[in-house]
Amino acid sequence: MQNWSQVSRKNTGLSPYVWVVFYILPFYFVFRSSSTHAIVIGIAMIIVYFVCYVLSFVSKGWLVYFWTSVQIAISCAMSLTFGYVYFSLFLAFFIGNLKNRVVFFTLYTIHIVSTFATVYYGFVIQNPVFLQQLPFVFLSLIAVILLPISTYNRNKEGRLQGQLEDANKRISELVKLEERQRIARDLHDTLGQKLSLIGLKSELAGKLIHTNAKQAAIEIHDIHQTARTALKEVREMVMQMRGTKLEDELYRVKQILMAAQIEFTLTGDPRLASTSLLGENVISMCIKEAVTNVVKHSRATSCSIAIEPGTHEVVVTVRDNGIGIADSIGCSRGNGIRGMKERLEFVNGTLDLVSDQGTTVVLTVPNSYKQSDKEGSR
Repeated sequence: MQNWSQVSRKNTGLSPYVWVVFYILPFYFVFRSSSTHAIVIGIAMIIVYFVCYVLSFVSKGWLVYFWTSVQIAISCAMSLTFGYVYFSLFLAFFIGNLKNRVVFFTLYTIHIVSTFATVYYGFVIQNPVFLQQLPFVFLSLIAVILLPISTYNRNKEGRLQGQLEDANKRISELVKLEERQRIARDLHDTLGQKLSLIGLKSELAGKLIHTNAKQAAIEIHDIHQTARTALKEVREMVMQMRGTKLEDELYRVKQILMAAQIEFTLTGDPRLASTSLLGENVISMCIKEAVTNVVKHSRATSCSIAIEPGTHEVVVTVRDNGIGIADSIGCSRGNGIRGMKERLEFVNGTLDLVSDQGTTVVLTVPNSYKQSDKEGSR
């Protein structure tokens, strides 16, 4: 459990001992007065102020305006009567914690106007207490201006960060849901029809085994072939689910280009430590498609792959010195390029294609899915 010092510092940004000074300080200003009547009034205002301060944090609706208005009035009265202007700092902090934009700017404006008017009046009447603490009064005025804005922006940033984390979790859940639905569709398409066929043929073979053994043998053979086909498709589907590491894919790319007598050059580290498994799999599939196009259509003699991992994204460039994308082969490459774009869009990536003295394919994939993948693997 956090102690009160940690809680106070988290909620206020200041050590609790700093606030204790502000709690004690007004009594010092009050007891400087020579009049017992003034001291009693001053103590009563301090107690009422702190009660209203607490109530303003726990209240909702119009009560927030009411308790804040009482605090502003007491702050002005303490400033004019005892020269204590530092209640304005409490108000500045509280106003900065308001979430409603209209309420914030309304109370912020009222607080600034009342504080400056009170301080100005104190200097006009030559209040000796104001003159003695002149530097601290100016610092308080600066804090009254800046503290609510900085607190409001910090809280707003915290809320936006929380919304961003919620959105990332939602994206992660949607990705998992889409993957489960895809697996369900693949299993249905792969096994559903074939298992139904196996069931029908098994039933038919059972009926024919005593009346037409030859036909029953044929049906049993078909069942065997259908089962082998289903097993093969399931294995292929499992291999696709496992994904492809970039290092493994680059090894296969090297073998393909060597077989096609195309010189291969690799720059950069294929071990993408900051990229998600999903992003790395998409990059591998896109590289495979790009290199396939180079081998089939480019008539190139060299092909290079450059990997540039960054903090927020990874950029992979596939470049060849072939004939480029001519109209005659544009159609043949169209489906492959479209498939690459669709895969990249799934992970918020982009594809840029340049045809100038060869073809250059630039793949950009953000690293934003890394944390979600880690959370999903726990």
